[in-house]
Amino acid sequence: MKTRNKGRISEETFDDFLSSQGLLQDAQEVAIKRVLAWQIAQAMKDEGMTKTVMAKRMQTNRRQLDRLLDPENPSVTLSTLSRAANAVDRMLRIELCPRTETV
Repeated sequence: MKTRNKGRISEETFDDFLSSQGLLQDAQEVAIKRVLAWQIAQAMKDEGMTKTVMAKRMQTNRRQLDRLLDPENPSVTLSTLSRAANAVDRMLRIELCPRTETV
């Protein structure tokens, strides 16, 4: 992204800006959680599944499911994500990428 600032052109990306402010990791975590929450909710909708049925399939309660589906709540375990994926007949896939790639 090139921007003009008093006659100078900046090559700084938004990720560079967030990183320089110490905000990049938090922003990426929030983005990942929002995507996961949306994907789980969409899979439930595609299956015509209620929250009650989903919670039962995950062997949990509605309150925990609500936390999982809340895009603003970053607290979620891999175990919970795996159970959610299985409950909607999906597979959870997690991978590490080089830092040069964006999330």
